[in-house]
Amino acid sequence: MSVVSIFAAVFKSIPHLAIVVLNLLWMYVTLGRRVRKTRKAFEKQLMQQGMSKEDAERLSMCYEDLKDGITSMLKQGIRIGSNQAFA
Repeated sequence: MSVVSIFAAVFKSIPHLAIVVLNLLWMYVTLGRRVRKTRKAFEKQLMQQGMSKEDAERLSMCYEDLKDGITSMLKQGIRIGSNQAFA
């Protein structure tokens, strides 16, 4: 491949990469917001059933742990993919 065709391919892929990056960022932001809303609703339901606030918060941390696991998995996949692309 010539240098011109490589630059053309890179130039054509920039908008698509930007869309993917913006979509991943939007997913991260909305996931965090939805997890917070879910935790609050779950805690509220538990407290209405008679559980103490501390215990409800402790149980709802599972949602936060799940979100952290998902984001770390995605970050690890991006890191591995970028390392393989530049290797």
